[in-house]
Amino acid sequence: MTVRIVLVDDQELVRAGLALLAARDGDIEIVGEAGDGLEGLAVVRRARPDVVLMDLRMPLVDGIAATEQISRDRELGDVRVLVLTTFDAEEDVLAAVRAGASGYLLKDVDGPGLRQAIRDVASGDSIADPSLTRILFRQASRSAHRPEMVAGLSERETEVLAEVGRGCTNAEIAATLFLSPETIRTYVSRMRAKLGARDRAQLVVLAYESGLVTPGG
Repeated sequence: MTVRIVLVDDQELVRAGLALLAARDGDIEIVGEAGDGLEGLAVVRRARPDVVLMDLRMPLVDGIAATEQISRDRELGDVRVLVLTTFDAEEDVLAAVRAGASGYLLKDVDGPGLRQAIRDVASGDSIADPSLTRILFRQASRSAHRPEMVAGLSERETEVLAEVGRGCTNAEIAATLFLSPETIRTYVSRMRAKLGARDRAQLVVLAYESGLVTPGG
């Protein structure tokens, strides 16, 4: 299956480099580019890609605002956003996930890593650079815990959410809770609906912001 992507970054050289890396294996097609968030929104609405590679800091409309608009647009419900960031933009990662980003990577990711991340996000998975994941968790845990955010979950759903927050896969959660992977997928889908989470990445943030999971816990 060919994955169709749009590149949104205010640096033309960065877009050119990403295009070369992304398209190398032949199963990823570049269907549009934009130099800022405003132009990016127009390109995404026209091209309807599977994945948007989104820079965070851009003129006119930044990547966080553009991601939020994509996430809220019902006609773009199948479009996933993969944020590309630098170490000096780490504080924006949590905001990007809250806005609806399905993944985030450092801009120095290598070609194979970038291509696999695009494929994974297109298939519905969430992607996070390990170093940024630690920062994301610290940022979320600094906020006052809000247990009411997950108060509507059942006891079993709460257990599953805690494991999701710790970064476990469905198979790992199934083994821990002595359930089938299919049952875990059902729980994850149900929790997303109850909590208004677009994807697994937002469930992770909710697990930390509610205090259900703490760094190292």
